[in-house]
Amino acid sequence: MHAPPAGGPPLPDPISPSPSAGAPGPDPVRDPWRAPMERALAEAERAALAGDVPVGAVVLGPDGALLATGHNEREATGDPTAHAEVLALRRAAGRLGEWRLAGCTLVVTLEPCVMCAGALVQSRVDRLVFGALDEKAGAVGSLWDLVRDRRLNHRPEVVHGVLAEECAGLLTRFFRDR
Repeated sequence: MHAPPAGGPPLPDPISPSPSAGAPGPDPVRDPWRAPMERALAEAERAALAGDVPVGAVVLGPDGALLATGHNEREATGDPTAHAEVLALRRAAGRLGEWRLAGCTLVVTLEPCVMCAGALVQSRVDRLVFGALDEKAGAVGSLWDLVRDRRLNHRPEVVHGVLAEECAGLLTRFFRDR
């Protein structure tokens, strides 16, 4: 899995639908991230099986190789910070032996909250890829846009809407069945 080439066309606003939404054919912005998002969805399923909100995340290294995975573990651990993104970032940093995750990509099934958005900015990941919007707590465009705040010294690239229906559907089923 390779990252889309740098210097490509600007990404659409995270709230606006893509110009090709609903149209058949390839999506050069989102299609390269389908396989890692499927892995994140598998992690989200693990969270659901454990009774936690089904959010999953993966961190890819600069070469596109899988560095770490995570899924929500708040219920299992009693830890309010045990969000999928935070756990995946911690594990990736541990594997690399440093906190700076330059060149890495965080792929997550749900738009990060304020805590997770702050963690990914602080970890210096180059790119965030997420699936479903979180209109109640999203900090990457829905309620706030922390990761692209011009006052910050690090602003990762953002790709949203990758397998968004599948990601949202998993959450909907989880809460409906509770």
